Amino acid sequence: MGASPLFCWRRTECGADRLWSGSLCLDLEKIRGAAERVARSEGLEVVDVEWKIGKQRFLRVYIDRVPKPAAAISDAAGTIASTAVVNDPFPKISHSDCERVSQQLSVILDVEDLVPGPGYILEVSSPGMDRALRKAADFERFKGRLAKISTAEPIGDAKFFEGRLAGFADGKVRMQLKGKEARTVELPLEAIRKANLVVEF
Repeated sequence: MGASPLFCWRRTECGADRLWSGSLCLDLEKIRGAAERVARSEGLEVVDVEWKIGKQRFLRVYIDRVPKPAAAISDAAGTIASTAVVNDPFPKISHSDCERVSQQLSVILDVEDLVPGPGYILEVSSPGMDRALRKAADFERFKGRLAKISTAEPIGDAKFFEGRLAGFADGKVRMQLKGKEARTVELPLEAIRKANLVVEF
């Protein structure tokens, strides 16, 4: 898996009885909810959902594996500790994972009529090495990884930050910034407009 995510796609066409009616604005939260139900049933999670309109209409759903707890560490006196989440930054998503989610999700989208209008293409893929970071758990899970974060409003005197993630606490993402003088900033989660891992070689 490289920076380009593994994916599979499914073209969905509308029959004559499914014409343009009402608003064509999608409720992405309902679509995300449907995708999450399917992903959970497969032991996966939804990273992001995107809707793009160009020459064709694309619904893109990015999935990932859910981190599993590591085995407990024991000694002669019994269990002494349990390590945290297995920190695998590049969990392997297979083509069959994408295909199963695509097949199940396309049925739900059609039955619940969550994508109004003409035909569209559903893509289900891995998030790639520059995966988006959305939830508080993402910033904790990838602690130590290089990331780029932009905020809706300036924090201090900047709206763009690049550095190593230092975890999440009290509603804020901690980041050690790059530069001659290393410093740590705290960014409120609700202020973050976009956040992605940076590919390192």
